[in-house]
Amino acid sequence: MTDKYNKTFGKISRFNHWITALIFIAMLGLGFFLAYGGLEGAEKGPFRDVHKSVGTLFVLWAVWRVGWRLIQGFPEDVSAMPIWQSISAKFIHWLLLVSILAMPLSGVIGSLYGGRSIDIFGWFTVASLGDNETISGMAYNVHGGAPVFISILICIHIAAALKHHFFDKDATLRRMIGK
Repeated sequence: MTDKYNKTFGKISRFNHWITALIFIAMLGLGFFLAYGGLEGAEKGPFRDVHKSVGTLFVLWAVWRVGWRLIQGFPEDVSAMPIWQSISAKFIHWLLLVSILAMPLSGVIGSLYGGRSIDIFGWFTVASLGDNETISGMAYNVHGGAPVFISILICIHIAAALKHHFFDKDATLRRMIGK
């Protein structure tokens, strides 16, 4: 039975959620550190290399994560709630799913079309796709502009889960932790 036919998430969906949350939030944090941490030039190199390696590998995970959610669908709301809350929750979830794909893809596309190959932890290299300023620029605009918006989405998502748990006292959060 798939998730969409009940009020809970399966073990795979919960695993996907928490692994994605851990990696995605860590990568956002590392990205903010790279942008605003006060490091200059060569000091950024090792951090940027880890960010690019993890981000590139995360593209594969993101495709799996989003694909699984699309196949499984979303379970029903656990309790009755105003229609605006239900619609808002679905909208935020869709924006987060798009973000899970858009952030790593925009970084990879920005690099590869910016004339830069991506070395993945010294294991292998993803070759540059040439130097196309238009594509690279658009990708980097997304990659550099979206993190604040995505961080706000994540905060709303967490706040809503905590609201359901502590104020509404429903099973919204419990179903994502498997209790």
